[in-house]
Amino acid sequence: MSEPGVSTVSATGHRGGWDHGAMATIAYEDLTPGRTFDLGEVKVDRAEMLAFAERFDPQPFHLDEEAGRNSVLGGLCASGWFTASLWMRGYVDHVLADSTSQGSPGGNELAWLAPVFPGDVLQLSMEVNSQRRSQSKPNLGLVEITGTADRDGERVLRFTFVAMFGTRD
Repeated sequence: MSEPGVSTVSATGHRGGWDHGAMATIAYEDLTPGRTFDLGEVKVDRAEMLAFAERFDPQPFHLDEEAGRNSVLGGLCASGWFTASLWMRGYVDHVLADSTSQGSPGGNELAWLAPVFPGDVLQLSMEVNSQRRSQSKPNLGLVEITGTADRDGERVLRFTFVAMFGTRD
């Protein structure tokens, strides 16, 4: 664990810790309402999808081809939690790893709008809805974000949450 204000680098090259914006590219001030971020594209890997389901969401339609075909979902499909985890990885790689992020107190919407299948390619993005400074901690900002994942123009995941970011001042 690093000391407050000290940035660390993991084996993957991602920074951790909070440096009050001194070195981070993205801080509270950069997250203005209406700003969007492309979080990249990810191909749903069957083996990863199954391993996740076995460990965290072992429902038959997430584990077995025939059970999936016989379900309302129409085939072996990813857990919605797995899909959300794929989005989270894009968010970390494209925003949080080089930011003043201080976590999240939670959200108010999570919607799995369509099933996700092995081999699907998802386009990940986020939009900043609103921002405000914390009244009790003026060096902290609260940012409402909507995260989405689309497959060939069809929205498959949408959720809204609040993220906390340090300010530059």
